[in-house]
Amino acid sequence: MKTTLTFTMKTAAALLLLVLAACESMPPGSISDSLGRGPGEQTGAVTPAQQSQGALLQASPEYLIGPLDELNIFVWRAPELSGDVTVRPDGRISTPLVQDMQAAGKSPTRLAVDLQRQLSEYVRNPEVTVSVKKFSSTFDQQVRVLGEAQRPVALPYQAGMTVLDVMVAVGGLTEFAAGNKAVLIRGQGENKLSYRLYLDDLMRRADVKANVPVLPGDVILIPESIF
Repeated sequence: MKTTLTFTMKTAAALLLLVLAACESMPPGSISDSLGRGPGEQTGAVTPAQQSQGALLQASPEYLIGPLDELNIFVWRAPELSGDVTVRPDGRISTPLVQDMQAAGKSPTRLAVDLQRQLSEYVRNPEVTVSVKKFSSTFDQQVRVLGEAQRPVALPYQAGMTVLDVMVAVGGLTEFAAGNKAVLIRGQGENKLSYRLYLDDLMRRADVKANVPVLPGDVILIPESIF
């Protein structure tokens, strides 16, 4: 009986040591996960900047051409059909062989495809490239920066633009900026959402994890530090 009890206690002790070793090897948050941590609760392994990034990450749309934008239209091997053109206030453009084509509201890629289709009636296998040389975009196609930026301005949105691109364009933060309290406002009315930005981490500590995409119509507010 005594031998059996001794063996059982030794076995229990060995199992306990194995469990403790396994717990020490688990990453932070794993134990709380196994105890039923809700999906909205965050562990110490996730930084606030990463949470903000997760909320903001999404596919960036293409820039949409607007009235008074200046376009460069290039037709391969057809210099006589290439050149610069300004979108009229009615949103249309006219080029050699193509008259009164709607341009406003289209991406440069979509406009190039439409021009190719029209030119194919006169040119064999035309290849067209459209680029925007000068932006005159409306508010819904801009990214506006207010507050403690070196040069608070409204920037024309470009496909793939990020907060870092915006901050470089406005010259960075002022010395009085509370960068980690900055807010990005997206949408209007009932669809308006606010996201925390960590611009001190991004601009002063080179933390690229704090960089997130922006979308047309976004507004970035940078408050002044109270200290």
